[in-house]
Amino acid sequence: MTETNKRFPEGFLWGGATAANQMEGGFHEGNKGLNIADVLPGGKERLKVLSEPGFNFEIDHSKYTYPNHEGIDFYHRYKEDIALFAEMGFKAFRLSIAWTRIFPNGDELEPNEEGLAFYDRVFDELHKYNIEPVVTISHYEMPLNLVKEYGGWRSREVVTFFERYVNAIFNRYKDKVKYWMTFNEINSGLMMPIMGLGFSIQKEEDKYQPTFQAFHHQFVASSIAVKACHEIIPDAKIGCMIIFAPVYAFDSNPENQLYALQEERLFNYFCADVQVRGEYSPFIKRYFEQHNIDLKIEEGDLELLKENTVDYIGFSYYMSRTEKKHKTDEDKAHGNILSGIKNPFLNASDWGWEIDPAGLRVSLNKLYDRYGVPLFVVENGLGAYDKIEEDGSIQDDNRIDYLREHIAAMRDAINEDGVEMMGYTSWGCIDLVSASTGEMSKRYGYIYVDKHDDGSGTLDRKKKKSFFWYKDVIATNGENL
Repeated sequence: MTETNKRFPEGFLWGGATAANQMEGGFHEGNKGLNIADVLPGGKERLKVLSEPGFNFEIDHSKYTYPNHEGIDFYHRYKEDIALFAEMGFKAFRLSIAWTRIFPNGDELEPNEEGLAFYDRVFDELHKYNIEPVVTISHYEMPLNLVKEYGGWRSREVVTFFERYVNAIFNRYKDKVKYWMTFNEINSGLMMPIMGLGFSIQKEEDKYQPTFQAFHHQFVASSIAVKACHEIIPDAKIGCMIIFAPVYAFDSNPENQLYALQEERLFNYFCADVQVRGEYSPFIKRYFEQHNIDLKIEEGDLELLKENTVDYIGFSYYMSRTEKKHKTDEDKAHGNILSGIKNPFLNASDWGWEIDPAGLRVSLNKLYDRYGVPLFVVENGLGAYDKIEEDGSIQDDNRIDYLREHIAAMRDAINEDGVEMMGYTSWGCIDLVSASTGEMSKRYGYIYVDKHDDGSGTLDRKKKKSFFWYKDVIATNGENL
């Protein structure tokens, strides 16, 4: 590979990614209201509990722990953490705003000044080190009041509340934030409606109609946000954010090829088609007919979607997915959060997530070929157990190997395939609470946080071996991997 082909574009946004609900803590401070994340139990059974019909959105300390309540205490330690990010050379830091810090119940008429002031301080601290904030507006932390009183995104009223929220933050931070994303992993609502859409599916209820009506309300809300951002902060960029996992057919059997295509269309492209192209695709319209889905679309909605498309696509990439039409339980890749069947060519992480660096290059090509807009990998990383050695060091070579191979795949997509990329913010640049399991032991960071699954720990920060490796990657703009 030539020196030219080893380079990333000038101005490439290297950094790390987090979410307010997984790191901030201070869940009862600053007049913050309760959100969905505050009632999510900790432990490996988290997703199972959430997927059972009738989840009641109540805190029950007799049955569960709630690690999101303290997170890693970024609320009080943000200066220390941002200084560490700066030491690594971050150009960007992806974070989310907790909706309930700005509107504690979600339906107030006026925002909470304490919450607004907190993010002022965080953004000012980032700018002190010339780190660009990349802000997710809604990241799995819908106000609990909107869930209980309105039914989450089933309700059209929530669109109005979201519009009030985005106008408040755009006006407040118009001189501090240039990069925005609307809904984190919006397509996750297909598999985790509680976290993505703000409601649980009831036993007696047909899941299709409420799920896709809620999606429509989110698409309208996202377009309203795009419109407002372009008007209030004309030089800003605002994107969508999806999970992307390329779907491989298990073999060359045409039946399996077609099945993989259909699965990919629904999960990977449905939401992006609306947010990037501004319209529902023919595929999803047929899907609606097949499942008797009759969306309530108000006058002006379709025009709003068409006229206010996003500037770029942010996406998370952790794994690929392999599918065949007829599969047994024995075939399934049970550790893969996106299911599918076992891929015999791939190894897996400590949590069973299949590791496929080439799949990231495939993803970048598929997205760029389909949409032709800039791409931003805003989540990617290895959740793994970390061991503190006798000398106090953390030799996380497995994480370095994982990241090296994925960054190399991005570099090849840019230089060999012509893909336009804005940046890379690896997930959990500092250890935080896992979204899928509520564990601290599932660590992603370059920075170790002394906090454990049982709630014990000092919260002290410690640099891992990967900290120094990533610092060199950034300093050389990706040439030294």
